[in-house]
Amino acid sequence: MAKNSASAKHTNNLLGSLPHAQFSLLSPYMVVEQLDQGVILIEAGDETENVYFPHLGMLSLLAVLKDGRAIETATVGREGVVGAMAGLGAHISLVRVVVQLKAEVTRIPASRFRKATGESTTLRNLCVGYNEILLSQARINVACNAVHVIEARFCRWLLQTADTAGSNTINLTQQFLAEMLGVRRTSVTEVARKIQNTGAIHYARGEISILIGRFSSDYLANVTRRWWSNRRA
Repeated sequence: MAKNSASAKHTNNLLGSLPHAQFSLLSPYMVVEQLDQGVILIEAGDETENVYFPHLGMLSLLAVLKDGRAIETATVGREGVVGAMAGLGAHISLVRVVVQLKAEVTRIPASRFRKATGESTTLRNLCVGYNEILLSQARINVACNAVHVIEARFCRWLLQTADTAGSNTINLTQQFLAEMLGVRRTSVTEVARKIQNTGAIHYARGEISILIGRFSSDYLANVTRRWWSNRRA
């Protein structure tokens, strides 16, 4: 079901922040689409043909390794945009973009977006500014993967995903989550069971429900403290 341009502006934070003149450069080319979970929007190494502004759900940016494995480097929800650097001439995507949670997005052809950014300093600044946010996410993920145990990474990911999705209930299979975290499915099964036993979450049939507000920060602090204690022992 398509929405008009005004609806798109108010359901994506970046589009909503644009002054009328800049929004008008994009609005004639906007198409609102519903995207199913697991759909690959952009493959690493392919030309970026479209720019996506999510309204609902979440998109995942994955670094693809030589052996075919893919690890999540950043996520984008209604606060952001995917493919914006195409507006500055970055035609080839360095990451795979997957629909992590069923999404609704505004799609704009990259060629039209590129033309609009050529006419607007505001849009160019948007591209550069949000790219910095994605780079910061990637740096944080690298640090987290390097120093945190899987329980802490699992909790951080749940908190981030719930915040982006605006819901404490997340529909996601263990296999998909394992791919996002770059670990084996059996590891996710073990961690999910351990955290569920604390009463912090409920997991069944591909649905994770957060039962305790702010559980992640408390649980993360506890498992990180235990990890440091074990290292010092």
